[in-house]
Amino acid sequence: METVEKDILRGGQFLVKESKCEDIFTPEDFSEEQIMMKEAVKEFTDREIVAHRDRFEAKDYALTEEVMKKAGELGFLGVAVPEEYGGMGMGFVSTMITCEYISSGNGSLSTAFGAHTGIGTMPITLYGTEEQKQKYVPKLASGEWMGAYCLTEPGAGSDANSGKTTAELTEDGKSYKINGQKMWISNAGFCNLMIVFARIEDDKNITGFIVEYDAANPNGITLGEEEHKLGIRASSTRQVFFNDTVVPAENMLSVRGGGFKIAVNALNVGRIKLAAACIDSQRRVLTTALQYANERKQFKTPIADFGAIKAKLAEMATNTYAGESASYRAAKDIEDRIAMRMAAGNSHQEAELKGVEEYAIECSILKVTVSEDVQACADEGIQIFGGMGFSEETPMEAAWRDARIARIYEGTNEINRMLSVGMLIKKAMKGHVDLLGPATAVADELMGIPSFDTPDYSELFAEEKEMIAKMKKVFLMVAGSAIQKYGPDLEKHQQLLLAAANILNEIYMAESTLLRAEKNAKRFGEDAQEGQIAMAKLYLYNAVEIVAKNGREGIISFAEGDEQRMLLMGLKRFTKYANYPNVVALRNTIAEKLKAENKYCF
Repeated sequence: METVEKDILRGGQFLVKESKCEDIFTPEDFSEEQIMMKEAVKEFTDREIVAHRDRFEAKDYALTEEVMKKAGELGFLGVAVPEEYGGMGMGFVSTMITCEYISSGNGSLSTAFGAHTGIGTMPITLYGTEEQKQKYVPKLASGEWMGAYCLTEPGAGSDANSGKTTAELTEDGKSYKINGQKMWISNAGFCNLMIVFARIEDDKNITGFIVEYDAANPNGITLGEEEHKLGIRASSTRQVFFNDTVVPAENMLSVRGGGFKIAVNALNVGRIKLAAACIDSQRRVLTTALQYANERKQFKTPIADFGAIKAKLAEMATNTYAGESASYRAAKDIEDRIAMRMAAGNSHQEAELKGVEEYAIECSILKVTVSEDVQACADEGIQIFGGMGFSEETPMEAAWRDARIARIYEGTNEINRMLSVGMLIKKAMKGHVDLLGPATAVADELMGIPSFDTPDYSELFAEEKEMIAKMKKVFLMVAGSAIQKYGPDLEKHQQLLLAAANILNEIYMAESTLLRAEKNAKRFGEDAQEGQIAMAKLYLYNAVEIVAKNGREGIISFAEGDEQRMLLMGLKRFTKYANYPNVVALRNTIAEKLKAENKYCF
């Protein structure tokens, strides 16, 4: 892996530092190897997954297992696994590409893939001893064995550390006996290995264990019936019961009480991978809806020519482009941070763990935003199809049902919103992100007289960049005032945190979209990027509206009198364009490009 010379921002620093478009990575920067990987996975997805949509919807669990085995034979399950353990040892961006394109054919396969490669394999790769890695990881990387992850319990969902499953050391000290119940376990019906979390005695934190499972010799493990779910119907989801299940002591993962840390770090990776898993799904939904809209005639006109449909298509494409831009920006930052740590002498395990952990804020932002965008995309897909969209004959209703789980997976979106703001404040307290200086500067600016100079907006995105900078001021103003008022009690004010998180999310997404469009306009020419430029401007306009709404809601919730009036005046100043974009014209530009290409084409 090459060393990276450029100075990359630390996690969360996007809020207080300006990024240059040259310093961010975009999908247009994929290497030849990455493009080949993308094409190979797309071809596999079309042949093995999309072609069998009806079987997946009919709860064909055996098909999910069969396709997973084929993915293993082609190496897709081992993309992120180091070569010495039977994997491909590819970088973080390549693992994102694989996840994105294998996940778009069907939600059931996407879930099986994510559960196996992420939370089923990765904890051993990153926390296992050398013996554990040599014994288990090659089997998981090849697909010979399938993995599952047993964390959630009836009383322990978002509060993962509150699980009641116990692990008791046997008298001879050679084994642990596990007793308890886990639920919502993906891949349970065909797994050979489970990562199980249990509490030893009355430890504060849970501990991780590698537990082998053989249906012919179940070792005290029984499985519940397959759950009947709204979506992801061919994903095997069962309860798992442990009754004096004997696990060798050497199968403890990491250290005693280290399970909560494993769970948290697995979730960080899971969050950004979940965002990736939603991107090509949006492209496929949009392309299907677009092709229908171009063919479907009402009043002797293709419905794609109607302004109401154009607006939907443009917004669907814009959100897809934004999700892709932000996801690969963060993925390359993670990859570069891993390379820097390895160059500095860290082990692969340490570098990977710390590299992802550095960008935990961005991972949460992406998980929330892209999971909500894929649901909105599928919803509009149904709407464009009209009555046909509600029928099982078209792929829209299945896409809508499958998308719904993404807002619950990897920590609910509500939890992730509060986490992103909480993690940012913690980073500020550790001195990793300077929030105090910029927040003080914004407070001083509010007290000062605004400038009445006419700025120069002749350069591409000049005003848009100023709007991004102003949105950052809104966050610093609202969050800074709220922290001053509530201090450590801020975490109790969840609705205020949610509003602050919505502002934070939009800043990262809008900036990423703008920087990508700017970078590509510089290298390919503005004319060639007309649709992308329009999408960057449209996304920003929508973001400013969301920031204004959430900023107002936040301010009103904690400020009164003169303070409230001052903050609301600041909000108005920071969310006001000098020249508002013609949103209808932007949407029409995007929609006309889509109509002409008859597919997502950006």
